[in-house]
Amino acid sequence: MTIIFEIFEDLPRQGPGDDACTRRAFEMLADLPAKPEILDVGCGAGTQTITLARLCRGRITAVDVHEPVLDELQRRAEAAGVAERVVPLNMSMTELDFPDETFDVIWSEGAIFIMGFQPGLVAWRPLLKPGGWLVLSEAVWFCDEPPAEVKAFWDACYPAITDAESNVRMAEEAGYTVVGTFPLPAESWFEFYRPLAPKLARLRRKYAGDAAALSEIAQCEREIEIFHKYPDAYGYQFFVLRKP
Repeated sequence: MTIIFEIFEDLPRQGPGDDACTRRAFEMLADLPAKPEILDVGCGAGTQTITLARLCRGRITAVDVHEPVLDELQRRAEAAGVAERVVPLNMSMTELDFPDETFDVIWSEGAIFIMGFQPGLVAWRPLLKPGGWLVLSEAVWFCDEPPAEVKAFWDACYPAITDAESNVRMAEEAGYTVVGTFPLPAESWFEFYRPLAPKLARLRRKYAGDAAALSEIAQCEREIEIFHKYPDAYGYQFFVLRKP
């Protein structure tokens, strides 16, 4: 895992996303209290965390398992003047140690795949207050029949990927009302990959001779190649869900 952390930790974002989509999803949330309690799961260095802090007056508990990205989030929050409302916390998304009905909003951009879409929906629901919101982005197919090359890639790295309609059904079966859903634009992926590609080249030189590290680097390089070839085949979809 060390090389995975090193690959992503000092990037502007640790996955595809953009402020406009964060704002668009947040604007779908109705009837929030004046100072909502928000949990940002798999926050990384917290670009979206800072955006959320600017969009409301609530407190945001931001959890991740890698301390360097939490330290960076703290620095960003201080620079943005929102540090008093952002609480970085080293905690696994599979072991969220909070009482039931703690949060008005649970937010997770591009991270629920770590535990799986359906398991995450079920595990996080008790932490929401009645009428609370779960907002997340998840990889989905954008076409009915993905090209064989891209299908093989995803079968190897995340075979649980499905289409947005199937995820909507899973959300409803888990007891949520689906309020809205929309795709993340391809440009957000390209923007994420721009600083990543040259970093991978540097790491390839640094870890020459380390087969395990080179394998992880090659996997990331392959991911970039696949998306540039098939940006219309898949991507992230935002899901805005409400607990009754």
